[in-house]
Amino acid sequence: MANHPIPTVEQLVAKARGVYSETFGGKCPNIAVCAPGRVNLIGEHTDYNQGFVLPMALPLVTVVVGSQTSGKSVSMLTLSEAVEESQRVDFDLPTSTSPLLPGKPCWANYVKGVIQHYRGHPLPGFQAVIISSVPLGGGLSSSASLEVAVYTFLQQLCPDDGDKVAKAMACQKAEHTHAGVPCGIMDQYVSVLGRAAHALLIDCRSLEATPVTLADPSLVILITNSNVRHSLTGSEYPTRRRQCEEAAAVLGKSSLRDATLEDLQAARGGMDGVTYRRARHVIEEIERTAQAAVALRQEDYTEFGKLMVESHNSLRDQYEVSCKELDDLVSAAVEVKGVYGSRMTGGGFGGCTVTLLQADAVELAKQRITEKYNGSPTFYITTPSEGAQVLSL
Repeated sequence: MANHPIPTVEQLVAKARGVYSETFGGKCPNIAVCAPGRVNLIGEHTDYNQGFVLPMALPLVTVVVGSQTSGKSVSMLTLSEAVEESQRVDFDLPTSTSPLLPGKPCWANYVKGVIQHYRGHPLPGFQAVIISSVPLGGGLSSSASLEVAVYTFLQQLCPDDGDKVAKAMACQKAEHTHAGVPCGIMDQYVSVLGRAAHALLIDCRSLEATPVTLADPSLVILITNSNVRHSLTGSEYPTRRRQCEEAAAVLGKSSLRDATLEDLQAARGGMDGVTYRRARHVIEEIERTAQAAVALRQEDYTEFGKLMVESHNSLRDQYEVSCKELDDLVSAAVEVKGVYGSRMTGGGFGGCTVTLLQADAVELAKQRITEKYNGSPTFYITTPSEGAQVLSL
């Protein structure tokens, strides 16, 4: 029941450098960057509805090491053992008449999308190795971590204008066009702009963020991986997004950010029951997230935990993106004295829960979860971390 050890950035870089040298003829990389995954404390499925979210960057990161080459070709290798296809990919950089298109292997589409939408030109050819401590399909934004790490690597080859929000938006666009996931902006935003010892209250309409201090030493953020992997490229995520857009249209709003529960109740006859429930979750979750940020600023962890549980229940019952494994993890956690709250985090259908608890309750919480969960959970004790960084070699 030990915590899953989080490798240090230095350990990841050392491993990637060794593989780079083995793969590319004994040469050494001269560029190294990293970008974090994230955990969303509250505000789920609100980002693509222009609402509020409250994520933090994680010490789990994707590292890219590499070097510029002559010519216009790209060679990349991933060290992820979870990919089910080729771990190496070779392709030519895009041109005005020959854009990069998605294909196989699937993991490379995130890389291709970032290259295609990169905001600096002209890019040179390069060789690189990717390594990550962010679990794939765990709801901790392994995809955004990869996209932002690749973008940060490209910045070292051919600098763009340095606009961090535009960087996040380019990475989001890459996921839309090349991975086929119509995600909101949260994951890429916090991977670029995350701050140590802070969560970020992000307004997904204005794209402004307010740091919220999260550095109380008596507090722990425990992530529990159900080890049930999800895939957001199925129909569920796009379906939820479409249902929200349909609800907003019925309400005469540009997005559900502008809707109230009174608006929704008045228009209930104009939409089916499923669409009503989806919209109700989003409207209430946007308000919950704003309330949670206030509670966190006031160090009212009891109130924050209550809002987390309400969020989970709504995701389970109204948005219907939870699953038995996540529900069981949350139920086991909230039974433990010293646990303020727990909820599923990420897109849903598996992945992780996030639990806010007192530091002295961690071992008991892990024990209770392990006893009650019909699976093999993985635990990460995490702290709010920095966004994407250039590393020294």
